[in-house]
Amino acid sequence: MHSQPLIFGTAGYSALITLALLLLTPIPGHAESGNPSICSEESNYSKRQLNSDQVDNLCETHRGKVMLVVNTASRCAFTDQYEGLEKLYSRYRERGLVVIGFPSNDFGNQEPGSEGSIKEFCRLTYGVRFPMYAKSRVSGDNADPFYRALAQAAGTPPRWNFHKYLIDRDGRLAGSYNSFVAPESDRLIDAIEGLL
Repeated sequence: MHSQPLIFGTAGYSALITLALLLLTPIPGHAESGNPSICSEESNYSKRQLNSDQVDNLCETHRGKVMLVVNTASRCAFTDQYEGLEKLYSRYRERGLVVIGFPSNDFGNQEPGSEGSIKEFCRLTYGVRFPMYAKSRVSGDNADPFYRALAQAAGTPPRWNFHKYLIDRDGRLAGSYNSFVAPESDRLIDAIEGLL
């Protein structure tokens, strides 16, 4: 019996290669201590809220909170992490955690929709209430300045959707977690609780 070979389009091969690189490349679980502050007094990372005209200075708006910053996508194998992220936000927001989502189409073209469709999808499918900001580039030469600062502090940019950066109350990077670290993982929850 002969089996048919798997046939992928160009986008499929690209996504498959990117995912393979993600799996094979080590990513540090935590940033080294002594990292410069992401949110120093000079920082001005102004971002427009998702599907809105309102602009926030991320560091000012979320000052004194523990931030979990996540690049998101609606058509990804990790998209169900929205549910876990919302649970984290609901569980810990009164203690000072804010989950911050940045939709991005950087990896596998898995966030092609408009900001309106992204916002509606997140709200209706996963009940997302945590802050989401404008669709952004999170890797490469044209990455958003906030993501460039995160990547520099962590020593690595996101390599796929749902990469997580944990920032402490003083605005310093406390951890960097790849897509395979789920929001409900003990590793991430322990790190968050240690900062709250």
